[in-house]
Amino acid sequence: MNKAEIITAIADELMLTKRSVEEIINLFCDTVIETLAKGEEVKLTGFGTFQTRERKERRGVSPQTGAEIVIPSGRTIVFKPSKLLKEKVQ
Repeated sequence: MNKAEIITAIADELMLTKRSVEEIINLFCDTVIETLAKGEEVKLTGFGTFQTRERKERRGVSPQTGAEIVIPSGRTIVFKPSKLLKEKVQ
């Protein structure tokens, strides 16, 4: 399911315009991005938690040349699903 399909499903379920649902989803995504960029976590009860983690510098292999390279340290985003989400998916 992509963003457009989610917008349509929500708009149909709640009898709202697709445009208003799209604005809400865009605002939600922007808020999550801004919160993560500040290093804070986003907890959605019954869904899961988004947070950033520091990754250490590590060695890797270039897929183009096969040469060993150093991958610099940096932040990455992780998602931990809630117990409810895990149960529903299984």
